[in-house]
Amino acid sequence: MTRDEVTASAAAAIFGNPLVTNVYRSVIVEAMIAAALKDWTWCSADYAEHDFINPDGVRLEVKQSAMKQTWATKGVPKPSWDIAPRKQVWREDRWVDARGRNAELYVLALHTIMDESADHREPSQWSFFVIPTHRLPGLKRLSLPAARLLVEPVAIDELPRAVGEAVAQVSAADRFTRKTGDLRVMLR
Repeated sequence: MTRDEVTASAAAAIFGNPLVTNVYRSVIVEAMIAAALKDWTWCSADYAEHDFINPDGVRLEVKQSAMKQTWATKGVPKPSWDIAPRKQVWREDRWVDARGRNAELYVLALHTIMDESADHREPSQWSFFVIPTHRLPGLKRLSLPAARLLVEPVAIDELPRAVGEAVAQVSAADRFTRKTGDLRVMLR
């Protein structure tokens, strides 16, 4: 078996079914967002401090949730997203002991289809809540009703506009200041 065959087999096992387990679903959502936000760099990796960065240094964090899971669930799902401020933040070129969030924008993705047509890989089945970080409450998790109070969700084709509008709300003082080599550090 070749490396390419192993890769294809693993990809088919992980992404070959309509419902993708939580562990890998974030990759699906980030790939959709990367295709929609062409001017942004997809820089997520294991434990990266954010998922995307634009040419001006604005950082974007992606969180996702789905109503239909790969396992049987009871009752009505109550989607929510982890928005907890972290104990350390990335500043300049290092981690600093300070409570905060490591992105100026959050995109909370939600897959709402619960019938047999549900396919986590289908971009049109997702909605996206684009929220400037300064508007997030100091909570660990944000519920769907709370997200709806902050902003109306948009479809994938409306995502570039919504992100652009949210970027305009981020003050220059809130933006991440990049120095030469920072992207290389982030991609490690």
